[in-house]
Amino acid sequence: MNAHIFIQGFVQGVGFRQAIKKKANALGLRGWVKNLPDGRVEVLINGGKKEIEEILKFCHKGPFLAEVKEVDISWEKAKDRFEDFKILS
Repeated sequence: MNAHIFIQGFVQGVGFRQAIKKKANALGLRGWVKNLPDGRVEVLINGGKKEIEEILKFCHKGPFLAEVKEVDISWEKAKDRFEDFKILS
């Protein structure tokens, strides 16, 4: 299962991507995270539904300095196979 997530708010420059990667690795999830030019963070994550739901809880809160205003999620059948979890530039 894949979840495509867009996180809006004060989410860039606060360690959000690194925190997502650390959490994803701890949960055994694969995929990627990147900053978008419009100030959002985009995540494409692959794994079990239970583990993805756990990282979604974190996405609503974020790391210490983040201020999350909105999280948009779309669920997709897993069509991409990822080897690990990466931070894209």
